[in-house]
Amino acid sequence: MAHWGQLLFQDAATPIILQLTSFHDHAIVILTLVTSVVVYIFIALLTNKFTSRSFSEAQEIETVWTVLPAVLLLFLALPSLRLLYLTDEINSPSVTIKAIGHQWYWRYEYSDFPNIQFDSYILPTSELGKGEFRILEVDNRIVVPIQLEIRILITAADVIHSWTIPAIGVKIDAIPGRLNQLGFTVRRPGVFYGQCSEICGANHSFIPIAIEVVDTKSFIKWANSEI
Repeated sequence: MAHWGQLLFQDAATPIILQLTSFHDHAIVILTLVTSVVVYIFIALLTNKFTSRSFSEAQEIETVWTVLPAVLLLFLALPSLRLLYLTDEINSPSVTIKAIGHQWYWRYEYSDFPNIQFDSYILPTSELGKGEFRILEVDNRIVVPIQLEIRILITAADVIHSWTIPAIGVKIDAIPGRLNQLGFTVRRPGVFYGQCSEICGANHSFIPIAIEVVDTKSFIKWANSEI
């Protein structure tokens, strides 16, 4: 989860968010370069005393300031499009989970295990245990295996919700009457938190998401206990 005063991304748990973080750094470098050049030119124009009364055109500089921004946009567009397609790519998922947004809780159904389905409500402050986080902890976490492709099917039963976990790099809208899907592979164990990112009513702030990533043996043991 994010720490107090944290400005940058959470620690990456999937290859996708790791590449998104790298693209963010790449874009910031280009933005810093462009800003520095523009500020330098602005200051230079204000402080120098050069004048040219007969100045009418400068095709060379016009060509440069037309071509250079286009090249910079290519440096941003190509990795951005690559990541866009990677986020939509799903290859032979090992586990499929259907998430249904409600006001104001999530319902999860494991498609590969017909008898595993449960509701996930926010855990009241009075019931929090030691080390659990207020407004982020739930009574039933999703459990998924590490290093395996997970597919999430998202929909909603009432209004539009958004299933979002920053550390995993997933954010997908839950729309009534429509089924969206997203895939991810978590590379390290742990508990990762998220929240609904679409204003869905009075209790929008109280519909958290908690996903627990465990090794394959622990996942099988958990699945057998739930069946």
